[in-house]
Amino acid sequence: MDSHGQYEQQVVWTVVGTDIGPLLLAATHDGLVNVVFHATDATRGRALGRLAARLGTEPVEAPGSPLLAEAIRQVEAYFAGRRRDFELPLDWSLISGFNRQVLRELASGVPYGSVVGYGDLAGRVGQPGAAQAVGMAMGANPLPVVVPCHRVVESDGGIGGFGGGVDTKRRLLALEGVLPEPLF
Repeated sequence: MDSHGQYEQQVVWTVVGTDIGPLLLAATHDGLVNVVFHATDATRGRALGRLAARLGTEPVEAPGSPLLAEAIRQVEAYFAGRRRDFELPLDWSLISGFNRQVLRELASGVPYGSVVGYGDLAGRVGQPGAAQAVGMAMGANPLPVVVPCHRVVESDGGIGGFGGGVDTKRRLLALEGVLPEPLF
């Protein structure tokens, strides 16, 4: 606690090895706050700098933190094929407004092994003409994989873009049985 009786913001992080490469997981007392793809040294440094700027405190590497334990367990189980849904407290403080509304709908309304079109997701949040804005919300998702933006595809059957790269999106959709496993 600080001198005013308030809990100081604490941000802890670790990197978890997965089939799609290293993922940085960051959490606060409120829940998982950030998931970052391809968390090599340079990417990790930039992500931690952005977190510090946005949350007002320096993230601390703490792989054994109780704030991260359940997220680590569930992410590992997901990539091992033993988990289909994430049941984690999420800290939504890095996103607001329309983007938060869309991501919450995605998290609760598009189950493992299914996909939704950008326009369909826009309609679900009462903005049927906002397919492009949904695409922007997917690109702003601070919690990819856990909030499954990889499940949002183009209405014409195209895979669409993805912040972690289209190959990563294909691999996640293959893991969930939506696409065949890549041959290479």
